[in-house]
Amino acid sequence: MKIREEFTCPLELVHDMMKGKWKPIILWRLRLGPTSLSKLERDIEGISQKMLLEQLNELIDFGFVGKKNFEGYPLHVEYFLTDGPGRELLEALKIMQHIGIEYLKEQGKESLLIEKEVVPE
Repeated sequence: MKIREEFTCPLELVHDMMKGKWKPIILWRLRLGPTSLSKLERDIEGISQKMLLEQLNELIDFGFVGKKNFEGYPLHVEYFLTDGPGRELLEALKIMQHIGIEYLKEQGKESLLIEKEVVPE
C-alpha cells in the first residue's frame, strides 16, 4: 500500500492506511481478541483468504495488527490488535459503529441490527 508523500493533514495518511473495504472490518473483529486466520476468514463474510492475507499484511506493516507464530505442528498463527496504534484506531471505529447504529435506528431499520445481532459497545 502506498502512502502519499504530499498531504494536507495527517488524516490523509491514516485514510491511506485504512483504505479499502476490509481493513476496518478486520480490526473490528480483532477487538474480540487474538484469533487465527481461518477463524477470521469464517467470521468475515465475503472475504477471500488471499484478500484477508493482503489486508492483514498491510495492517501489520502499519503497526495496527500484530502476528504471533506458535511452534509445532500443525502451524498455528494468531493475529491481534497492537497496543497503541491498533487500540487507538479501535476507539475511532467504535465511534463509527455507534454512528451507523444510530443512523439505522433513525431510518427505521432496527430489524437489521437485530438480524445481525449487533450490540452497541
